[in-house]
Amino acid sequence: MTLEEATIEMPNPPVLDEEQTLLVAGSAAPDFSLKSTPDQLVCLSDFSGRPLVLVFYPADWSPVCGDELALYNELREEFEEFGAKLVGISVDGPWCHRAFADARHLHFPLLADFHPKGEVSRAYHAYRESDGTSERALYVIDATGIVRWSYLSPIGVNPGADGIIAALERLTPEQLGRTRRERKPGVAPTDAPEPRDETRP
Repeated sequence: MTLEEATIEMPNPPVLDEEQTLLVAGSAAPDFSLKSTPDQLVCLSDFSGRPLVLVFYPADWSPVCGDELALYNELREEFEEFGAKLVGISVDGPWCHRAFADARHLHFPLLADFHPKGEVSRAYHAYRESDGTSERALYVIDATGIVRWSYLSPIGVNPGADGIIAALERLTPEQLGRTRRERKPGVAPTDAPEPRDETRP
């Protein structure tokens, strides 16, 4: 058999794409402890028992990042229907994050992967060595701390939220955790308190 014949008979090699550089579904999410303000830390364990949408992005104040985070900010209630919390991570410092969040009216934590620079981004395979910034990467982590979905977007492209929503919809009740909410209109969340009787003193 010639080399050419052998090459023809071999199965097609797998097509590698950028998504495969991230942690894959089924991986344990690396722990982290990062500043959300100059004097407050946020840890992965803070979200135990509920899903987490983890958004890595290159930098505050850049046009694509601003639009991307503004979109997720608008969709927080939709994420909450699954009991999911939203967190952003970049290598900017906490003071920069604070100014950026105030300017863009963001109502979810932005964590500073500032020192050691990019340590958490590296742990999630979401660090751009060539630029010294985080990648534009998305993760959905389930209530038990397991990665269930990841996506690496081209640095200049807003990945939107369709992939996040689809990943949350695929989570099982166990993966959603105790904070799962009913998605049917008019049905109260399963963990909601009983309505108060205003006629009683």
